[in-house]
Amino acid sequence: MSDFNEKITIAITGASGSLYALRLIECLVAADHQLYILCSSAARVVFDTEVGLKLPSSPDSAGKILTEKFNAKEGQITFFGKEQWFSPVASGSAAPKKMVVCPCSTGTLAAISQGMSDNLIERAADVVIKERGQLILVPRETPFSTIHLQNMLSLSQMGVTIMPAAPGFYHNPESINDLIDFMVGRLLDHLNIEQKIMPRWGYQK
Repeated sequence: MSDFNEKITIAITGASGSLYALRLIECLVAADHQLYILCSSAARVVFDTEVGLKLPSSPDSAGKILTEKFNAKEGQITFFGKEQWFSPVASGSAAPKKMVVCPCSTGTLAAISQGMSDNLIERAADVVIKERGQLILVPRETPFSTIHLQNMLSLSQMGVTIMPAAPGFYHNPESINDLIDFMVGRLLDHLNIEQKIMPRWGYQK
């Protein structure tokens, strides 16, 4: 029996917003969840561009960097490459029932909506949908084209949660971190994980 809480798959694509992914991972590690992490090649470029984090292409090396960065326990973070088809996330018999794609590029959004499964991120999302699990997508694009909106509608009708990276301001944010916490707090709410990083409506600071 695992010493961790439930397993959750976190996929990171090449859309802007890598800070959302890092904060989400940080909170899930602190909440003692076991994470399977998938990262596209474009996402590694964005990590370097936005936060100066260089994630190597080697899954083991990337997993070690994230484990050290978030002071995770041994075995708490497992990083998979885009073509590791024998990883647990690729099969309905082993994949976690919860998955978040954060941030989610519109290309990944389109591929998931069409069931393309050309890489492990797309396959993992396809598995969660077919197994009637919980899939949350965090698209970060503006403006949305009709194609983007049609893909979101199609996925929403399948039961996928579409949560654009559009933080609110009613909590009187004082920093970029406050805006990041707004989105991550909402993600944790939807994952049914207790969080105190974002005040509830009516309880603003």
